[in-house]
Amino acid sequence: MPEDKPTEDIDVTKEWRATHGQESAATRLRIFAAICWVIAIGTEVAGIVMLRQHKFDHGNLPLLIGLLVVIAVFAIGGSLLWKAANRKDPAREADRARFFFQNQLGAIITVIAFLPLIVLILMDKDMDPKNKKIAGGIGAALAIGATLIGIDFNPPSVEQYTQDMNKCAAEIKAGQPTKDCSPEVADQAKAIAQDSATVADATKSAANPNGLDVVYWIAPENGAKKSATPHVFHICQAVSPLKGKTVNSGSVTQAYSENATRITKQIPMEQKQCGFTAAAPASAPDNTAAPVAG
Repeated sequence: MPEDKPTEDIDVTKEWRATHGQESAATRLRIFAAICWVIAIGTEVAGIVMLRQHKFDHGNLPLLIGLLVVIAVFAIGGSLLWKAANRKDPAREADRARFFFQNQLGAIITVIAFLPLIVLILMDKDMDPKNKKIAGGIGAALAIGATLIGIDFNPPSVEQYTQDMNKCAAEIKAGQPTKDCSPEVADQAKAIAQDSATVADATKSAANPNGLDVVYWIAPENGAKKSATPHVFHICQAVSPLKGKTVNSGSVTQAYSENATRITKQIPMEQKQCGFTAAAPASAPDNTAAPVAG
């Protein structure tokens, strides 16, 4: 596929998925974020109780302001941790409701942590008017600032990471500067590029000294566009695992797009069966992290 086509035409070879390490890191960050938000809301509850007890009717303004600052600090801290978690394990943009709530949860929690207390401050008829004005103004300013920080104006998504991963893989294969290889997608992109290079090495011959970018895999079941489970792809149709099967063929990119995402581990045997005379690579990359059909 020409690399100068617009983003929407990029061939998505393999849907990006968070690695185990990314999922674990995201889970830890979300736990810490939740702790911060619990503290922020707990502080708000404490402020409401003290308001009900008339603690701020004629003084204690520094204490009230301190409570508002504590709410802001922990609300912002939770939002930043939550955003960091979403960078490691984002939601799917196709699931619009979850995508919105997962990415804007920091802003939502911040509003919950501030709004009831600020409303009660402004509605309190017993508090000194000057103190009420000062506390209400500071609370509103802190709430607006913390809410804006909690909003994710450019949220990540599985779809965006998939595009970035494949652009990164294309850059690696072409030896170009890897401007799209962010830490979130780089490992997966390297695996795609490595598979392509391994296939090229395995299919070198006198007629094709640079090797081929053609592989073969079991076609998706029941005419589907993508197999439900990952399959292995092979270097020719004559190999034993494909006998009697409905087989599709194409580039490594096309194989990945149909969920044939793992290269055969029997390259030396398949080279003999396929008639390729080039020396086999020392070993095929072992990236079979999950059980595959093949």
